[in-house]
Amino acid sequence: MTHTFKNTPIYYSITGSGPAMVLLHGFLESSTMWDKYILSLSEKHTVITIDFPGHGKSGVVSDTHSMQLMAKVVKSALNELNIESATFVGHSMGGYVALAYTELFPDEVEKLVLLNSTPTADSEERKQNRRRALKVLDHNAEAFISMAIMNLFSENSKKKFISEIEALKKEALQFPVAGIQAAIRGMINRKDRTEVLANFRREKVMVCGNEDPIMPISDSKNISEKTNSKLIQLEGGHMSWLENTDETHRILHFIE
Repeated sequence: MTHTFKNTPIYYSITGSGPAMVLLHGFLESSTMWDKYILSLSEKHTVITIDFPGHGKSGVVSDTHSMQLMAKVVKSALNELNIESATFVGHSMGGYVALAYTELFPDEVEKLVLLNSTPTADSEERKQNRRRALKVLDHNAEAFISMAIMNLFSENSKKKFISEIEALKKEALQFPVAGIQAAIRGMINRKDRTEVLANFRREKVMVCGNEDPIMPISDSKNISEKTNSKLIQLEGGHMSWLENTDETHRILHFIE
């Protein structure tokens, strides 16, 4: 299905019935990452997936897709569906958007699951790496996408999920470069939302890979303690939804 936000098509899907659960994908991903989860989750939930602007089948809204803007895209789609509150599950960048949504609309978030994500802002080193990525994308998008996706996996997973990794690369290569760059700018500019997570008084869970090359497990442990969030450690890297499907299934079914 397609929703229109600022004259731009935004793709989403809705499946099942019951309490709403919104599944938000990460950078260089799309709502297709949730395909293996929708059927089982929709047995007890109304499951909504959305392609963020510039990703999947959605158009580019702006030259910068801030986390707040993407949260407003989600809000606009949920308004169209007459959904007033939901559980939010966000993978990586999707977690950043879920936190921005929580900040903007705190009464509309029933439960919050950060999957390989963090409330902290980028370090200066990370910002510099992202700025370099913006330049690489101008002349070699394929090389950037290949490297960026490979860097999300632990060494063991790179060997185990060869075909899945290639499928992720193939899909991301279809995204408009301007949309990828807009998301990068949004991540560079995003603010620290540790206090947002700490002040959220309903159920909140951080799911982390013990070999995550992007978000070290030690950082996740510190944040979970600081924000009083439940921490669940899984084997693997930054892609728990793929590297540890069975455990992620069980976690998401527990959140209900």
